[in-house]
Amino acid sequence: MRRRLLVSTFAVAIVAILLLGIPLAYSTHKLIYEEAEQSLQREAAIILAGVQLRWDSRQPITSEQIGHEFPGRYVVIILPNASVVTAGTVPPSRGQRLTDSRAAGGIHVDVSRNAQDVENEALRSLLLIGALVVLGIAVTTALAVFQARKLTVPLIDLAETADRLGSGDARPRRRRYGIPEVDRVAEVLDRSAVRIADLLAASREFASDASHQLRTPLTALSMRLEEMVEAADYPDLVREEGAAALAQAERLVAVVEQLLARARHDRTGAATPVAVDEIMAQQVEEWQPIFQRDGRRVEVTGERGLVAVVTRAGLSQIIATLLDNSLVHGAGTVTLCTKLTAGSVVVEIGDEGPGVPPELERKVFDRSVSSGEGTGLGLYLARSLVAVDGGRLELVRARPAIFAIFLREAAEIRAAGERLVIGPA
Repeated sequence: MRRRLLVSTFAVAIVAILLLGIPLAYSTHKLIYEEAEQSLQREAAIILAGVQLRWDSRQPITSEQIGHEFPGRYVVIILPNASVVTAGTVPPSRGQRLTDSRAAGGIHVDVSRNAQDVENEALRSLLLIGALVVLGIAVTTALAVFQARKLTVPLIDLAETADRLGSGDARPRRRRYGIPEVDRVAEVLDRSAVRIADLLAASREFASDASHQLRTPLTALSMRLEEMVEAADYPDLVREEGAAALAQAERLVAVVEQLLARARHDRTGAATPVAVDEIMAQQVEEWQPIFQRDGRRVEVTGERGLVAVVTRAGLSQIIATLLDNSLVHGAGTVTLCTKLTAGSVVVEIGDEGPGVPPELERKVFDRSVSSGEGTGLGLYLARSLVAVDGGRLELVRARPAIFAIFLREAAEIRAAGERLVIGPA
């Protein structure tokens, strides 16, 4: 597409320049020669009038005076007494000169100039027009390249965004390109990404709730079967059937656990094991100068070497959103703390500011909720992003505010990849 835009724009520009340049060159060339002829006619008339005045007043007519008044011209004057006065340098042969003659009262005047001077002037004008044509082509080419890039780069980005959405990576990019039509498409894709993220989060929550609801009665069943087996001292049949039922219940619990792991690991993007330290170091390097300009700093504490299952770009955007939120609404030192809890890698981000107002605590992650002049989408999108990767974002303390990102451990991938155990013993 870029090549077609360049070729079409370049072709239109060349045609337009030639349609203007060729007539302009012809008209300029013709105008220069006509101006030269008209100039000779005026000069011959002026010389004839001046000679007549001097002849009638008996004043001398000298070649020096005429040559001084009309430099670059060859003038031949024939007076009524048949005397001849010449002034200037004799130009080349008749074919290489421009001449005009005037006669009145017995006085004849011939004025000539070198035609090569007129040709040189016309050539300079044509060269100037040619330079302008080349400049116009160069400017047109540069504008065509710029316009093609301006139109094609957004389309390439939108195609990549659509491809990511098709593969399940529902992270809004929030890029705008300054082209209203393209920006509308980008806005629609961002809204679609948010809706997909919400649907995926709801799907995971349903899977988690269903697994939990199934696991609780299965655990109770296992306990009852264990009690039944323990109480059956003599009836071998009861003991045998109870043991078989207990084995089946344990297998069912294992199936539920593996289904839960698979639901969490459902491939909705490019979530892979990622070193959390690398992401945090990159974000601190990017945001530290911004906080320093406000007299604040960013510190990193906690455990090192933690690995979480997450999309690298997604975690970067989530941390950047929380740091930006702290920069705008918080105060003091911002602390990033990493730790490992039961089944989760946790990244906590807090500051020393006033925290979240009480009236916003319960709805701080809702869409369009903000305590300042923001859009209220930052925390909402951050929570959607972490949900896409099977994690969650929580406000663990309101004042001063501490947000916690709970991410899956890499061990869950191995659990999700295990074969389901079903069937009788």
